[in-house]
Amino acid sequence: MHTDFEHYNTLLVHATANQTGAIGPAVIPSAAFGYESAQEAEGIFAGEVQKPLYARVGNPTNAKLEAALARMEGGFGAIATSSGMGALALVMTAILEAGDEVLCIGGFFGGTYTLVRETFARFGIQNSFCEVDDFETIEAKLQSGIKMVLFESVGNPSLTLPDIPRILTLCKRYETLSVIDNTATPLLVRPIELGADIVMHSTTKNISGFAGPLGGAVVFRAVDPQRDTLLNEKYAPLHKFVKKAGAKAFMAILKKRALRDMGMTASAMSSYITMLGLETLALRVERINRSVAEVAMRLAAKLPEEITVNHPALSQSPDHDRYLSDFPQGCGPLLTLECGTKARAFALLDRLKMVIKTANIGDNRTLALHMASTIYRDFSEEDRRYLGVTEGLIRVSIGLESPDAIVEDFLQAAQG
Repeated sequence: MHTDFEHYNTLLVHATANQTGAIGPAVIPSAAFGYESAQEAEGIFAGEVQKPLYARVGNPTNAKLEAALARMEGGFGAIATSSGMGALALVMTAILEAGDEVLCIGGFFGGTYTLVRETFARFGIQNSFCEVDDFETIEAKLQSGIKMVLFESVGNPSLTLPDIPRILTLCKRYETLSVIDNTATPLLVRPIELGADIVMHSTTKNISGFAGPLGGAVVFRAVDPQRDTLLNEKYAPLHKFVKKAGAKAFMAILKKRALRDMGMTASAMSSYITMLGLETLALRVERINRSVAEVAMRLAAKLPEEITVNHPALSQSPDHDRYLSDFPQGCGPLLTLECGTKARAFALLDRLKMVIKTANIGDNRTLALHMASTIYRDFSEEDRRYLGVTEGLIRVSIGLESPDAIVEDFLQAAQG
């Protein structure tokens, strides 16, 4: 999949702007909105009049961001949420019910893993996990009638690369909804174009790029009211939304079965600040993905033997062939360092002078964090092993600094 960054540079700077009046997006920090008449209020609540109802289910500033993200992802519509976890919670609570099962494929961020494995399990939503290329299990689960397939475009922090087209083809064959977390690879991977039903982001990461606004987003395709996956009998509780809302059914499902009642809505200010970062996303993604491959190769050649670099751009990576064929312009800002022991990882981190130690990715600055003692500290050994987290693992998110400066900092830290 080739990304035309020049196209996205043009699209994104204008998607968040206005042609007349105030050029920048407006912040509308109001929870409530006045209606011109009782009839208009009725029309707004019925979805027949497109004006703000109440900020929990929509805000004009959020709407501006949502339109830009839908255009960016090639989707029909979008919903801005309070966080990336809020985006996933929105999707799962709107579509799944007690007794339904979600299949999770490949590596996962720790928060996603616990939300599915523990939190939603408490409410009766079943889950199963499999390795990224375990297509025997994937097809068997799809044949059994599961309701949702969930996976990350690139495993975080495992850096496993899924065969996205093959997985989505199977989902279509067995009429099962597919959800892809595209947080690590905005613009580089376009899931809806590949056939995904729903795409989600933690907009806190690459999209904003500067560790400012907490936010998330769900982008979805149009629904075909005549022949859609949602019309499969296993989605019977959702049929009334398809009948009434047609192409807009996903919007109705997400808002009326989750957002309205649970309120994981983005604030107007967060959406505004997110748009400031979104304008330069294409520039940042292009540069950072050039840098991360260069940094990985240089560190792999120069770090001491006891520290191993993992990135699919490296020929020794098990995902190298898929990286070359399916991710030709990069697979996001991450690489990892396997230091062998917690003590060695801590020593390296504490000697870094420029790189920031924090639990974030996709920032303008290069970031690093020891995984087992932070995000995955409460995980069992079995769960850590499945997710690719060892005692010596450091996750690194490459930023906009010069590759020379990044490499120099890690080399001096490794030498002690």
